[in-house]
Amino acid sequence: MDCNYACQSAEHLSRRTFLHGAAGALGMLSFGGMVHVQAAEQLASQQKRCVVFWLSGGVSQLETWDPKPDTDTGGPFQAIPTSVPGVHISELLPFTAQQMHHLALVRGINTNEGDHGKGAYIMETGHRQTPGFEYPYIGSAFASQLSPPDSPLPGYIHVSGGGSAREASFLGPRFAPVGLHDGKPPANLGLPEGLSPEADRKRRELRARLSSRFVQGRRQVETEAYNSTYDQAAALIARKDIFDFSKIPDADHERYGRHDFGRHCLMARKLIEDGVTFVKVSHTNYDTHSENFNFHLEQLGEFDRPFAAFVGDLADRGLLAHTLVIVMCEFGRTPRINHLVGRDHWGTAWSIAVGGAGIKGGAVVGKTNENGTKVVDREVNGGHLFHTYYRALGLDPTKAFWHNGRPFHKADPATGPITEILA
Repeated sequence: MDCNYACQSAEHLSRRTFLHGAAGALGMLSFGGMVHVQAAEQLASQQKRCVVFWLSGGVSQLETWDPKPDTDTGGPFQAIPTSVPGVHISELLPFTAQQMHHLALVRGINTNEGDHGKGAYIMETGHRQTPGFEYPYIGSAFASQLSPPDSPLPGYIHVSGGGSAREASFLGPRFAPVGLHDGKPPANLGLPEGLSPEADRKRRELRARLSSRFVQGRRQVETEAYNSTYDQAAALIARKDIFDFSKIPDADHERYGRHDFGRHCLMARKLIEDGVTFVKVSHTNYDTHSENFNFHLEQLGEFDRPFAAFVGDLADRGLLAHTLVIVMCEFGRTPRINHLVGRDHWGTAWSIAVGGAGIKGGAVVGKTNENGTKVVDREVNGGHLFHTYYRALGLDPTKAFWHNGRPFHKADPATGPITEILA
């Protein structure tokens, strides 16, 4: 669904540029080889992985995870009970409420950032922006930690958008996002018309011999990345079945909803089943500076059912125990309702939902005051969240990335994990 309520910031005016910037990411990735089908199936059932649902623009915490009915800031919607006794969320999420025993809520976030780009950076890296340096984004960081070195699969797939090669930062192009634009598989997964598999094999062998001769005395990162592109392409073509979404049953499409977001959630489910380590699904646009309530009624009506079906399906198939699911955005919305019946940017007191691998389902941590204007208990920021994500996936956030002989923290060392929601 399109939204005309955005703040007209650069982040919303440059979506075409954003998507275009990721168009070459597929050709930049590098994979180390192939695994047998049986090994891939075992990987799919046991390997840790992560799915992020990114509610672009900043969904309102008051219309989702931290409702304040019957207050001066609460708006017209009520809170409803969930599958966890005593835990209530907005009535706009009735299907998600039935899955709350699989999810935990973090209601005390204060990133103190109301800019789209800066807020998104904090939530996707766990750090504030540093001039002249890019921390790896969550998708690239987790792909680098979770992807088996011999897997031919992309480590990080953005189902409903693009992404940028810069998200991988110093981790390299192997861990940049592969974008499935409009939910469509990457282009050119098959051989060109008229080129037989045998001719292609001979062509690749010739290229490999010439490249081997060239790199003698010229070995460098750029040369290796260039050569690895061809290995990746051959490996990915051999596993192009992961992008065949045509066999998803009609009954599933009915359950998830016959709209783009429902289709994208089904695609994410298949990718997780096939062993992809990190999947991002975007739902846009929640930047509701006007008509906040009408828009959330429509947009969350589209989000609720397929998201709940996704969580339930992963649980039923035994995959949720190995899959961290995060629902987040760049910030929340102001408790104060403005003169356009909208809510503005608000990074001072807001919420996210997280569940699955390593998370204590049904837990709630953090508290805001009666009308949601400030955090009054267990305040956390992006650093705390990233410590928690890493711990939930069995990874050590205190073990730094190294680049050019320098350590770079995976999560802010001044913070720590939110232990109350860790299983």
